[in-house]
Amino acid sequence: MGKIQIIIISIMLGACTAAQINQAISTAGGALGGETPLTADDVANGLKEALIKGISNGSDLASQMDGYFKNEAIKILFPPDVKKVEEKLRQIGLGSEVDKFVMTLNRGAEDAAKEAKPIFISAIRSMTIDDAWGILKGDQNAATEYLKRTTSAQLKQKFSPVIQNSLDKVNATKYYTDLVNTYNKIPFVEDVNPDLNDYATDKAIEGLFVMVAKEEKEIRQDPLARTTDLLKRVFAAQ
Repeated sequence: MGKIQIIIISIMLGACTAAQINQAISTAGGALGGETPLTADDVANGLKEALIKGISNGSDLASQMDGYFKNEAIKILFPPDVKKVEEKLRQIGLGSEVDKFVMTLNRGAEDAAKEAKPIFISAIRSMTIDDAWGILKGDQNAATEYLKRTTSAQLKQKFSPVIQNSLDKVNATKYYTDLVNTYNKIPFVEDVNPDLNDYATDKAIEGLFVMVAKEEKEIRQDPLARTTDLLKRVFAAQ
């Protein structure tokens, strides 16, 4: 078993607080010989580097062309509470218009997703040592859950106007209004008019966290594939 691995395991089996982490590292650090011992800050900063790299990648994938539209895991579909609108419009030969609306809805999300990365990076950099260590020792989605807790409100506030502008820019709002108005003119149907912006904002954020969770899983399974030298020291297996 490698020297760095011994240090990491000794910490993970014991402490949670910054003081205890430093003590565990100090105790095991003698095994490093001439190499500078790791500190609790090294461990926290190494984890932050991995998260920033991986989650930036996830955000970039979501914000590129077809990042939502051609990713079945996060593709935004017709609002479920007006699914009957889609079904009826397809029945009367407007399927192509429905498809166009779904595409523009996802284009809006892709455009808004560009705003996510700086928010995620700021939250990661603001982690305390105890936050980072809790993630390192936590469940497979501990980092994702941390970001949900610390960024969801900010993302919602930031995304809402961007989503609205994006939807307007790609004409999704117009397509939706036209589709709903067409539906509402059909005899004997109940009029509908849900908040498209709120729906699209929530689905865009939900999709981002799906991508974040995917990146977190990859970081945990193979940290050496996406790290700097610092994190290689933290996660070294030999």
